[in-house]
Amino acid sequence: MSAIVLNDKMEKASELALPESFSGINPHNLWLYVKSAQAAQRANTSTTKGRSEVRGGGKKPWAQKGGGRARAGSRRSPIFVGGGKAFGSQNNHNYNLKVNKKQKKLALNFALNEHAQNGSLFIVDSISVESGKTKDAAAMFKALNQRDTLFVKSLLDEKTFMAFENISDTYVIESNELNAYLAANYRSIVIEKAVWETLTSEAK
Repeated sequence: MSAIVLNDKMEKASELALPESFSGINPHNLWLYVKSAQAAQRANTSTTKGRSEVRGGGKKPWAQKGGGRARAGSRRSPIFVGGGKAFGSQNNHNYNLKVNKKQKKLALNFALNEHAQNGSLFIVDSISVESGKTKDAAAMFKALNQRDTLFVKSLLDEKTFMAFENISDTYVIESNELNAYLAANYRSIVIEKAVWETLTSEAK
């Protein structure tokens, strides 16, 4: 598999082979990482009141015997309207799923390898919009001719960030933010050469 090397005009200049360690990775590593990333995004705000938390219910609704009805001790019981919820959802649930460092790296390498197979992994010397204007960033994205793209810079400057911010089909991040979930979530990736060299050196 090879990544496509682009020139300053976002046109194909050459190809760069991926390290052998990027191939033959079990896709289950990516599945585990995506599952963990989505679990970490859960708001965990859903909650209900139990019978000890609802208001009222101090008086016994009716006499224990003689009424022909089932005995009841409190209006806060789940069987009454306005009573507490039996086995209701609580916001103290921990959804975090642990993924070790090795699996995270394998998941990212697998995602990048998939992009290389699809011809959607691009390497460029620099991703920079010095003017800070959205129209210049949009021109760069249009020249790439991809549906949606993740741009990965070594160091993200404010002007480049502002230029890409209003383009809905693009997302620009620093190298330390790159992960398998983002890589799998976009149809194409453009990575600065310095970032790519770091990734491939770590893979060896």
